[in-house]
Amino acid sequence: MSVFKRHIFMCINQRPKGDPRGCCADNGSVRLQEFMKKEVDRLGLKGVVRANKAGCLDHCEYGPSIVIYPEGVWYWAGTEGDITEIMGGEIVERLLMPGHPAVPPLAPLSVESKG
Repeated sequence: MSVFKRHIFMCINQRPKGDPRGCCADNGSVRLQEFMKKEVDRLGLKGVVRANKAGCLDHCEYGPSIVIYPEGVWYWAGTEGDITEIMGGEIVERLLMPGHPAVPPLAPLSVESKG
């Protein structure tokens, strides 16, 4: 059984068209979440990081929403490049979710950090 160091949740919720709060799925979150899962494999983080789908994270107005636990870092992402930056394991200031304070620096991730 794997013990993950981090769980990354991305909202793939679909709201009705025209909802004033926005919709992560309409902004590409399903595609980005699939890319995130591929990045786990490409970066050699299988068993270290779990890339999960999430229902509404209640921040859709900012774009596709992401939260990383156990640190509780909140991001928005719009491109595959954003996902790759976030997967690097360091805080990406420009993608931090408005209204969520930055946290202390994250420890870099690698397969060696398993366990």
